[in-house]
Amino acid sequence: MSAIELDKATLVIGGATILSEVTLNIEQGEFIGVLGANGAGKSTLIKAILGLLPLKQGTIRVLGKPASRGNLEIGYLPQVHGTQQGINLSGREFLYSSVRGHRWGLPIVSKNDRDEIERCLHIVDAQHLADRPLGEMSGGERQRLLFAEALIGKPHILLLDEPLSSLDPHQQKIVIDLVGYLARELNLTVVLSAHELNQVLGAIDRVLYLGHGNAALGSIDEVITSATLSRLYEAPIEVVRAAGHIFVMSGGQVVERDHHHDHAH
Repeated sequence: MSAIELDKATLVIGGATILSEVTLNIEQGEFIGVLGANGAGKSTLIKAILGLLPLKQGTIRVLGKPASRGNLEIGYLPQVHGTQQGINLSGREFLYSSVRGHRWGLPIVSKNDRDEIERCLHIVDAQHLADRPLGEMSGGERQRLLFAEALIGKPHILLLDEPLSSLDPHQQKIVIDLVGYLARELNLTVVLSAHELNQVLGAIDRVLYLGHGNAALGSIDEVITSATLSRLYEAPIEVVRAAGHIFVMSGGQVVERDHHHDHAH
């Protein structure tokens, strides 16, 4: 049984076709990197898998069942905007507030809830952050707490929406190493969207590249080629490999560095 399966999935947002009859399978235990220019629909695809956006036609199945809201099999880490400065909740209080339906406040939590939170803090090595105010943490430290939150309830799938954005290269490597560790140790299926391919090189099992409503899923060597991406974008694309990095170019510009915003952020 596939972890995530799209069958002729068509997704239209505000008149823009994000996916057009896309069929693909993500196997259980895979670490998939989702790439594409901003606006290609990386965040939108994740929200569709979460059951938050309806398809125009086709299906998305998660662990053999139709995608639906509130699926406890999925842990989700959304894009984080802003610095969250001024938030006085400690790391542990933040997790307490989210364990009961992601509502702010300090609910009364059961011993089982407390034990589960401590388990997740331990898994991501964030016990030292538990009593610190969220607003005083670095971006990488907050991300570690958000990973703990995503692991509450022992999901089988992690959907991570650009967890590397706004982090410096050192913090990005720490996050990627953590994701790889979680995938291996917990046998998780991980779908991680990233702004640039080079952020996830060497970590992912396969890449899912989105563009112009199309999708290509395969190994980096299979997908990140001029021929494959030119078909995907329906325009001439050049793939340049240099000094251990890969650049996807169109008209002399790096495709992944345009400044349009993704749909349905």
